[in-house]
Amino acid sequence: QVQLVESGGGLVQAGGSLRLSCATSGRAFSTYNMGWFRQAPGKEREFVAAISWSIINKNYADSVKGRFTISRDNAKNTVYLQMNSLKPEDTAVYYCAVGTRNWPPAPADFGSWGQGTQVTVSS
Repeated sequence: QVQLVESGGGLVQAGGSLRLSCATSGRAFSTYNMGWFRQAPGKEREFVAAISWSIINKNYADSVKGRFTISRDNAKNTVYLQMNSLKPEDTAVYYCAVGTRNWPPAPADFGSWGQGTQVTVSS
């Protein structure tokens, strides 16, 4: 069973930046894809970004392309989400999740979830 713990959320003004981290344990981190998702109040959870187990491949939701960057450090069992040029519509609870080795990943590929970290962007 894998455990995931997100951190790094907070309150930031529009145009600002935050870096989210997701520390994992319990499985061989370097052998599976990782993803970030978010859920805003009253909305369904949506895909944000994913990174392959090999670190070679990344993909992003159109709404965050050019502003967010996903990365991972397999030696630290941690995946990151650097968020720049934040907008009020980025306000949500952000979750990291464990995928499979398939690329590109489908949302259904992601199983284990963290508890989430709140990101609030003020206008």
